[in-house]
Amino acid sequence: MAGMSSSGVADSLDLFVTHRSLLFTVAYEMIGSAADAEDVVQEAWLRWSDLGPGARAEVRDPRAYFVRIVTRQALNRLRALSRRREDYVGEWLPEPLLTAPDVAEDVELAESVSIAMLTVLESLTPVERAVFVLREVFAVPYEEIAEAVGKSAAAVRQIVSRARSHVAARRPRMRVDRSEQQEVVERFLAAVTTGDVQGLMDVLAPDVVLIADGGGVAQAVRVPVYGAKKVTNLLRSFPEAALNPRIALLWLNGGLGIRIDDEAGGPSLISLVVEDGRIARIFAMRNPDKLGHLEEETRLAR
Repeated sequence: MAGMSSSGVADSLDLFVTHRSLLFTVAYEMIGSAADAEDVVQEAWLRWSDLGPGARAEVRDPRAYFVRIVTRQALNRLRALSRRREDYVGEWLPEPLLTAPDVAEDVELAESVSIAMLTVLESLTPVERAVFVLREVFAVPYEEIAEAVGKSAAAVRQIVSRARSHVAARRPRMRVDRSEQQEVVERFLAAVTTGDVQGLMDVLAPDVVLIADGGGVAQAVRVPVYGAKKVTNLLRSFPEAALNPRIALLWLNGGLGIRIDDEAGGPSLISLVVEDGRIARIFAMRNPDKLGHLEEETRLAR
């Protein structure tokens, strides 16, 4: 930034900060990792700050410029992570992210950043995921997406259509009233902490699925557990297995989640999908490498 005046630096920073929350959200939804999303946003800032004043003045749409840079960096990182995840021990779940309660009021945003949706997006190719997020979540014009991913606008339209169909076939039905969600989560928590078998059977959907992510570091089942009976058998032992557990409800990825700090088993974050008054999906994130950022403020924004 040699030769840039202090006022020029400040103006450049202010312009970037204006879009920073958006850029973090775009990167997080593309990658599923808060730490990697932060790195991508930082890289975008470095590229912006390295432009001379004249070059920055020629950028007619800074938002589109920032999104393009973040998309390209996120794609590079996502491709590298995809290769590493092939060797990951057990199931891979996205890094959970604390969110403010008002994020849940924006139904579309809350759904797009939910652990359930991010897990569905994992089944897309990197380009499909980037294109889907930019178009379906942030309504970026096809031409801008095409420039960001290095495809034609016509190709982008085809990718969007294919990704949309893929996601629609797998996305959970998550339009649940907040009061209903809280009531079901509290029933579930009461049943787990007391080892109430019947209570668990009543609150779990018959075809419930539990997915846990320990990464080979923390104890966790390495394959999904299907069905209310098997999930109940797994959870019923919590009161005997846990040691001085500290349990709290918190807003996690746009929905109500559970945090458990257990002296025996370590920390866990639980994300739940509620459908028709019962729990249909349980995502248990136990890998400590993915939980270290949880005390940070939320940066999610449109």
